[in-house]
Amino acid sequence: MEYHLSLEDVKAKTIYPLGEDFKGSSKDGEEISFTNYYMLKNGRPFFGISGEFHFSRMSAARWEDELIKMKMCGINVVATYLFWIHHEEEEGTFDFSGNKNLRRFVELCAKHGLYVILRVGPFDHGEVRNGGIPDWMYGKPFEVRKMNDGFLYYTRRLYSRVAREVSGLFFKDNGPIIGVQIDNEYMHSSAPWELTSGVSNEWVFVGDEGNEYMLCLKALAAECGLIPAFYTCTGWGGAATPDSMMPLWGGYAFRPWIFYSHSGEHPATEEYVYQDFHNNGVVCTNDFKPQYKPEERPYACCEMGGGMTCCYYYRFQFPFKSVDAMANIKIASGCNFLGYYMFQGGSNPVGRHGIFMNEGQVPKISYDYQAALGEFGQIRESYRRLKNLHYFAAEYADELCGLRTVLPEGASDIDPKDMQTLRFAVRTDGKRGFLFINNYQDHARMPDRGREQITLHLDSEELTYTFGIAGDENAILPFHFNMDGIELVQATAQLITEIMPDGERTYVFFAPEGMRATFIFENGVAINGETANSYVCGENPEAERFFVEKGEKRLSVLVLSRRMADSMFLISGERLVFTDAALLEDEKGLRLETTSPLNEVMTYPADVFAGMKRAARRNDPALPAFLGCYQFETKERKISTAVNQVGRNRYTIVLPGQFMKGLKDARLQMDYSGDIGNAFIDGRLIHDNFCNGGTWEIGLKDFTEDLADYPMTIYITPLKEGARVNVESAMAARNEEAKAYIGELKKVEVQPVYEISIV
Repeated sequence: MEYHLSLEDVKAKTIYPLGEDFKGSSKDGEEISFTNYYMLKNGRPFFGISGEFHFSRMSAARWEDELIKMKMCGINVVATYLFWIHHEEEEGTFDFSGNKNLRRFVELCAKHGLYVILRVGPFDHGEVRNGGIPDWMYGKPFEVRKMNDGFLYYTRRLYSRVAREVSGLFFKDNGPIIGVQIDNEYMHSSAPWELTSGVSNEWVFVGDEGNEYMLCLKALAAECGLIPAFYTCTGWGGAATPDSMMPLWGGYAFRPWIFYSHSGEHPATEEYVYQDFHNNGVVCTNDFKPQYKPEERPYACCEMGGGMTCCYYYRFQFPFKSVDAMANIKIASGCNFLGYYMFQGGSNPVGRHGIFMNEGQVPKISYDYQAALGEFGQIRESYRRLKNLHYFAAEYADELCGLRTVLPEGASDIDPKDMQTLRFAVRTDGKRGFLFINNYQDHARMPDRGREQITLHLDSEELTYTFGIAGDENAILPFHFNMDGIELVQATAQLITEIMPDGERTYVFFAPEGMRATFIFENGVAINGETANSYVCGENPEAERFFVEKGEKRLSVLVLSRRMADSMFLISGERLVFTDAALLEDEKGLRLETTSPLNEVMTYPADVFAGMKRAARRNDPALPAFLGCYQFETKERKISTAVNQVGRNRYTIVLPGQFMKGLKDARLQMDYSGDIGNAFIDGRLIHDNFCNGGTWEIGLKDFTEDLADYPMTIYITPLKEGARVNVESAMAARNEEAKAYIGELKKVEVQPVYEISIV
């Protein structure tokens, strides 16, 4: 198919500072501020990449390494809910210890150079019981989420205690907290009242006082000492968005909540159709209906679907390729601040008296969310794919943030069920920019495309892209990109970053799946020493390098396959490491977190680990000379289990003594059939899983001491065929009867998790 898009007469964006409400300075002279289009750091565009991580949903012993993993993926802002019910379950008794130690968590963010947005409520949805507001608040003689004396008294007390915990950690004090979110989805979202949920259908108050309520709580937060560079609020669904607060958006394509009223298959959504969100004349097919003119505020996100939890009436295996596809859509549509919910999964704490702290529609413990980082540190395909995009957005914020969105006619009206029309958009200033292509759609399978053609009509030329792209893939292709004084006119390869190893500038690209990487440069350059302005990569190269020269200027271009790019980590800003493991870099050096005792690691340049005692250099004649290949090995551990069936759907799992010796963690992996999997130790529920056909995993590090004394008991709530409750007895007896009960533990394994120090 042939497509055309005019970029003629594209006018520059009108960009201006937003003023004192969106600005902050540190004691060291650093400055954070916003224009109406993007964030600034010390006066330069800063592309914010935020990942949600709920500290109170994870063992504190895991926090630091998970934050490092986020940083290694290019996350530069951590957003976290402060769930009131987690910290004041009983009135007057605050708990900020252990995995609720907010101060330690924020200090760890600071240690690793991560900014923080603190979402302080008092209402924080997040699938937490009562929207995060303690049970006892709902028995008071006043309405919650209203500007009455009673509610404001308790909110002031909460804010004051939180401010005390994070005193000195705000940006103005050289700390990492740059933003504070007030309430959550006010006048848009409520939550089940869990005191009665399941028997009646009670919901907590959604709010009705609009901007006045939000401004009242903002003033209260400041009075209590919660003073960030800027305040935020959620903008979607008609929620209250005062002018002095930054509205944040998002998008979910997997929506368990629709099954409160929807029956049948989940529909394909509009989330993978390009829009222009920073346009006063925007006409969207989704729920983007801001209470302000879109061009007066940045289009920034805090809740893009970085995963999704299974709810009882909607079970699915989350497609990880959906996450970077959504990021592609958001950036192309005018977003200069990405925000994923969740990025790091977790586990809900249990209350002091055995009360579960979640909503009844989701698992009682697990909040893995099928996120880029699982609740026990698992790295998912979405994590690997997002690194490439994050490195690009951070490195080229100057080149990207000011560009406007241009859409082909009808692009924003494409039916999500339309599998034939190519979805593309451009961000440009009329002279240079990036072509965005999306071939992913939720709840459908896009076809592989063999030969598509897009012609961009600029003021004085036409640029034609001819390419293929695989189903479920997306791409960002540059045109008229300045490569250190050499102009890349166009390329069918996605730019990742640039590095300067040994003083030579290297630009790193990858070839999206189904796309042949080609490059066209300005006239007058030499490629690999010969006069030419174009270069075509091999059909399926894992890695290929060529050199471009213009006069005294010389640079190299490294082109990776999608697979290689997904395994790539950028270390210390100047070196590339390729591994299927998780790579962690901190002040002590580099570590591999891996499930394999033998790990092959490649590097660019080739000599990154040369001479190291721990690194065994492997010479592979099939490997390009510019890549190094090293092996890192540790002693293999195999962990046996004794599994016994002790009831119709009940099993015990016994682990050997000292099974964690020499390991960083061990993940119990179970395949089963049934409705819900429940794991107990000594009668205490420690984990659960809504069966969706995937493997159920439990990290055993958190339970090592208990498992030394007790077996783990697995009870599978069965699926029931023809179930009915017999109430025909004259003596008030009730008895569940079913034609068949389906629940079986099919496979149990323990996967060791090793940590190998590299340097």
